[in-house]
Amino acid sequence: MDATNTEFNTENLCEQDQMDEEFRIEHDVLGEVRVPKKAKWMSQTQRSLQNFRIGTEKMPEELIRAFARLKMACAIVNEREGKILAEQKKAIVEVCQQILAGKLAGEFPLSIWQTGSGTQTNMNVNEVITHVANSKAGFALLHPNDTVNCSQSSNDTFPSALHIMAAMQIREQLMPSLDRIIEQLRALEEENRGIIKIGRTHLQDATPLYVSDEISGWRSMMEHSRRHIELLLPMVQELAIGATAVGTGLNASETFGADVCAILDSMTGIHFKSDPNFFHALTSKDACAVLSGALKALAANAMKMANDVRWLASGPRCGLGELEIPANEPGSSIMPGKVNPTQAEALTMVAVQVMGNDAAIGFAASQGNFELNVFMPVIAHNLSQSIRLLADALDSFRSNCLAGLKVCKKKTAEHLSDSLMLVTCLNPVIGYENAGKAARYAFENDLTLKEAVLALDLLDEARFDELVRPEKMVRKPK
Repeated sequence: MDATNTEFNTENLCEQDQMDEEFRIEHDVLGEVRVPKKAKWMSQTQRSLQNFRIGTEKMPEELIRAFARLKMACAIVNEREGKILAEQKKAIVEVCQQILAGKLAGEFPLSIWQTGSGTQTNMNVNEVITHVANSKAGFALLHPNDTVNCSQSSNDTFPSALHIMAAMQIREQLMPSLDRIIEQLRALEEENRGIIKIGRTHLQDATPLYVSDEISGWRSMMEHSRRHIELLLPMVQELAIGATAVGTGLNASETFGADVCAILDSMTGIHFKSDPNFFHALTSKDACAVLSGALKALAANAMKMANDVRWLASGPRCGLGELEIPANEPGSSIMPGKVNPTQAEALTMVAVQVMGNDAAIGFAASQGNFELNVFMPVIAHNLSQSIRLLADALDSFRSNCLAGLKVCKKKTAEHLSDSLMLVTCLNPVIGYENAGKAARYAFENDLTLKEAVLALDLLDEARFDELVRPEKMVRKPK
């Protein structure tokens, strides 16, 4: 009995020793916390990891980089104001530069599904900066609250980082992607000028247009979406920093927010400025909601363009078949030779996701109470995902579909010549009712439009040939 107990206790002690070797003790206002020795975060990050084991979604990398830029700018202003030492500012800036370089990527493991103010992510960043700097210095050079978070609150840093993230992602990811797809569509227009095709409305035959006209519509949708987003960016570039806890700016100087924005402006080339009303900045997420709405509008345009392409490429023999898409991969595990519009499918799925994200962002923006919105992490997650997905999907659609898209001229010409809607050009000559009668007669008797018009004695052959010419029914391409 005694021997057994001794063996059991020895095993427990060995396990305890092993655990002690793997962990270190950190403390905060609530007491001591065991933190993995290899981790560069501290107590509050560890508490969040333990308390919010929800899902797999983590804070976006772009948000963490936005926090790094913000913390750098805050440190510079705090040092100017004499609130922190030059040595402390330097240490904060150096660690933030490491974060921006991706050297500390594994140190920000917190879930999206945490406190709605994002406090724990703000502290995660503060703690990593503190631990890395203090480890290098060999003493407690920084404190996560007193030094790194000086003149700040999670309530103003998280919404500021959220806006910085969105503005940077739009500029670095989405705008270049939009510019590339606009240029690709313009090249397709030029390549296919002069080709006339039948138009379609309500999925039914309509009057003719140029292939380049149809493509120009897609291009213009992308251009309009780009312009909408660009017009909304100044709203996102207004920051909450300087508001601190409830918008009164407690513990921050009156110029702190404006000074931080000026540094961020020079750091990023984006014109950030203080929100003119800090109480608005903390409690309203309208800028994120309207930006998300513009992303939804882009998704709607992308959905329409992708659907046009896959309809027009349907076939190749039993569909419309007017476009030929690149054969990027086998289309079926059972049907050899099948080519599917996979890029269109991917882009339309992204569009669906963006529309869903917008619904969540809109609802989250309507929530929170009194002086704070407490749905900011989910806004950050969805907004970042929407921007990234749209940028990636548009690039993929451009390079793997549009770049290899071909017009099937033979099929296009067949559809044009077969269409009964060419009769529309006869309205001014034989009248709407006679033109409608000719189209219906041709359809019911399986005749060409010309055969129907002649059979009904509406025009002679020479006059018909003179009037019914598709090239006269389209505007000259610009």
